[in-house]
Amino acid sequence: MRKITSIICSTVALSAAIVFASSCNQQTANTAAGETTTVEGPQKGAIVFFNLDRVIAEYDFANDQKAVLETKVQSIEQELTRRGNKLQSDANTFADKVNKGLLTRSVAEQQNAKLQQQQNDFQNYYAQKQQEMGEEQAVTMNQIADAINSFVLKFNEEKQYAMIITTQGDILSAPVVCANPELDITDAIIAGLNAEYVKTKNAETK
Repeated sequence: MRKITSIICSTVALSAAIVFASSCNQQTANTAAGETTTVEGPQKGAIVFFNLDRVIAEYDFANDQKAVLETKVQSIEQELTRRGNKLQSDANTFADKVNKGLLTRSVAEQQNAKLQQQQNDFQNYYAQKQQEMGEEQAVTMNQIADAINSFVLKFNEEKQYAMIITTQGDILSAPVVCANPELDITDAIIAGLNAEYVKTKNAETK
């Protein structure tokens, strides 16, 4: 069950990377012609990139959402453990009484049927909670991916880069094998995302 939280970053990275590369050209085309912006680093029309692994790791909103998810998962795991231990304890007690001849046949059959029902209920509950955790993971992934994607589109309205590419992982899986470090806008993306998140949190507290 703990694997659920550990795959968030890679899943978000995959979905977000696909969106970013295809959407930036469209956003640039929609920017008003003739608009000029003074920028530092890569100029308008450049092909730039950012490290999505770093963005996920250093984006405060992503970390907050993952912490919330982890808390929910831990709570569910604790409840599953508690119920599982209770069921095992009841089964052990029943088996001990049967072995010692402390139950009549009819009572033993009734208690055995009750234990079987409890086991079925627990299995159904376990499956329900597994589905619930999967849904929580999907929602968290979508929230993080949507926040990053929305920011990058807005970011590129001003920068007007020809394309923004994401890179992540090792050289075998990264779309950017090598590039001029001046084209790396990771720091700008992280700073902008976190600044926007601070504004959002401040607005929610007012």
